[in-house]
Amino acid sequence: MPQGAAYHHGNLRAACLRAARELLEEDGSAGLSLRAVARRAGVSPTAPYRHYADRDTLVSAVAAEGYRELAEQLAAAHPAPSTPDDLAAVAVVYVRFALDHPALFRAMFAEPCDPAGEERVAATAVIAEYVRGIVRSAFPGSDANALSTTVWALVHGLAFLHLDGKLDATTPEAVAEQVRASVHALFAAAPALRPAGGQGAAAHQ
Repeated sequence: MPQGAAYHHGNLRAACLRAARELLEEDGSAGLSLRAVARRAGVSPTAPYRHYADRDTLVSAVAAEGYRELAEQLAAAHPAPSTPDDLAAVAVVYVRFALDHPALFRAMFAEPCDPAGEERVAATAVIAEYVRGIVRSAFPGSDANALSTTVWALVHGLAFLHLDGKLDATTPEAVAEQVRASVHALFAAAPALRPAGGQGAAAHQ
């Protein structure tokens, strides 16, 4: 991109985010800086500061993009998830997203960023509410807040265990089997959480 093109097209912010994503994919977070983003976007070294006060603010914006994309993929995994099997399928998509976008996923959850960034806060809230909605449907008698936090913690932990090579991630099938088994094991270990009608998690193992 020629220097100044971002200004001409009024898309400096988008150009910086795109450059940041490319740098993450190529070099991980070590290569991500406002100066590097400016070079990649083809703008002056000070141009990114029009939108990002510092590196943490930039990472927060990148993370917010990642959260939105993750939320879209989770929603696409099932139109109206309401059973433990649905929840397991959504969990597989969550872990798959981490494995397909490792640098972005780490930026979303393991990189310092702007804790007050409105985009990041809003995007995180969307995912949290999505998980709560599934829990309310699958387990209407449960504490939705507590159980959804537990489920998210389990699936998130599985994502990082796969990313860090602690669990078998050699094939998509191996990942899906491990994730589904773990989610069902959680509900099988807590009979009181089984939905009315007898379709408990243990029946799906």
